[in-house]
Amino acid sequence: MDIFNLNEKVKGLVSYLQDTGYSAMYIDYVKKMAEWLSGNSEHYKWKSLADVEPTLKELWSNKYTCRNKVRLLRVICQYIENGLLPDGCKHYIKPHHYELLGEEYRNVTDMAFNVVDRRCKFSTNVKYALSSFFFRLQEMGVYSFESITEDAVLEVFSKDEKQKMGHSLKYSVEYGLKACLPYYGKSVERIIAYLPAIPNMRKNIQYLTEQELTAIRHTLEHDGTISLQDKAIITLAMYTGLRGCDISALTLENFDWEHDLIKITQAKTGQPLTLPLRAVVGNAVFDYLLKERPQCPEPYVFLTVHVPHRRLHTSNLDAICSKVMYKAGIRQGENERKSMHLFRHHVATSLLQGGVQQPVISATLGHSSPSSLDRYLSAEFKHLKECSLSIEGFPVGKEVFGR
Repeated sequence: MDIFNLNEKVKGLVSYLQDTGYSAMYIDYVKKMAEWLSGNSEHYKWKSLADVEPTLKELWSNKYTCRNKVRLLRVICQYIENGLLPDGCKHYIKPHHYELLGEEYRNVTDMAFNVVDRRCKFSTNVKYALSSFFFRLQEMGVYSFESITEDAVLEVFSKDEKQKMGHSLKYSVEYGLKACLPYYGKSVERIIAYLPAIPNMRKNIQYLTEQELTAIRHTLEHDGTISLQDKAIITLAMYTGLRGCDISALTLENFDWEHDLIKITQAKTGQPLTLPLRAVVGNAVFDYLLKERPQCPEPYVFLTVHVPHRRLHTSNLDAICSKVMYKAGIRQGENERKSMHLFRHHVATSLLQGGVQQPVISATLGHSSPSSLDRYLSAEFKHLKECSLSIEGFPVGKEVFGR
């Protein structure tokens, strides 16, 4: 990328952004990024995009700020180098490891991706995991199935006896390789046998207390600065337990207003799910659709405010969740989670405390496996307290409880 004199070179890009209705703030960000690149190119001695990104990561430690800076940089580079104009989607990313794989590794990756249900979000996880796994083997000079050794596989997952990759990636790699067993036979079976046993270490899940939920409900009802869109999204999450990816993917056709139902195909599992459309949820969504949603042909329910209108993604929903919690005055500690998934935890634990049978809860949450509910049991304090033992039978001196 020619970094010099970018101010002149991005004039066409700026003109396009203005003509297509991008916000003045976003256009200003693009201009300032071009000015910053031109003004600092000699100081940092950049020669390409690969040289600029490490500098951005050093200068901006906040991952969200850095991500936005990198995205602006890539928008400019796509225009300067390839003449490509932005379309409102956040897809200006580096080539994935898949693009760098040799033919044999790529064929196996394609096979796994096609065998795993392509409607299921997990198929993408499998593709990324296998691409990363095979790419690291290539970096070690292992370019074919026949040359893969147990030591090479173990080195992918650990180095100097320190684990580099976790259970999730190993699970996805194994899942993808098993999907290819009918086609590749013993070649793949041998590699599966080499995969290390990595325990599935899960952190204790955080949960919303009744006081926090009361604060959120009060804020949604009485804070006039919260948009109808934000209110509808949080209400949906609070009363349905839908994943953020499923809320962002909701279309107008997913709502059966006549029968008060929400019908979706889950992004994570690819399985259909039908939920009741409660009045509090339906009213919040209907108010947004009627009074605030932009008029455009996009089928998605929740859209960006500025032109070009596009669907909101899970990162946008988490930002909305964080904003509402800030306004409610809750969960502002350094390590306190503020994501949409907290509401899913809330629905699960509420149903458990209400005595609802676990298979019914799993069906309500759209779990593909009953064991998926296990991690929620650790936050279900009502029944956990029933399992506690009295210490009256143990010889503990009263002085222990003196302070």
